[in-house]
Amino acid sequence: MADINPLIAPPLAEAHSPAAPAEGPPMVDLIELFFFAYRDFVADPDEALAPLGFGRAHHRVLHFVNRHPGMRVTDLLDILRITKQSLGRVLRELVDEGFVDSRAGASDRRQRLLYPTPKGEALARAFMAVQSRRIHKALQACGPGSRETVRRFLVAMIDPEDRAEVENLIQKAERGRSA
Repeated sequence: MADINPLIAPPLAEAHSPAAPAEGPPMVDLIELFFFAYRDFVADPDEALAPLGFGRAHHRVLHFVNRHPGMRVTDLLDILRITKQSLGRVLRELVDEGFVDSRAGASDRRQRLLYPTPKGEALARAFMAVQSRRIHKALQACGPGSRETVRRFLVAMIDPEDRAEVENLIQKAERGRSA
């Protein structure tokens, strides 16, 4: 494993260590299905963003800013786990094109709070609508009760130490939308 990128070597080494639990043969079919499902899940937003010169990072930023208006840049960095430099470039483009508004915090002027503009809200809603239709069709194909099963599966895919934080983030957004 000497020629493997040092960023992925520790998790790979851990997975192949003698102490790692035996979980059966690799689930290549499911791994590949994840790749194909993700490809198709993001295809419609990708297509809409391409003429703007935007990509998936722009989509992710716009999604979370729309779901959590007034969020701090530092919170967005924690969610996306991208570098400050990468986020800075994407945010600058979204602000320059009128999709996101960046404001100084009321109590701390150094703090940057992010809000979707009406244009940003409309684009985020359009992406959620098309992606929701895809998910709805897939859940229908899986039968009754599949939404909860898929939800539990996706939560279980998140690292255990991050699950509560992710669930809280989702619940907070849902409470904000119903208020």
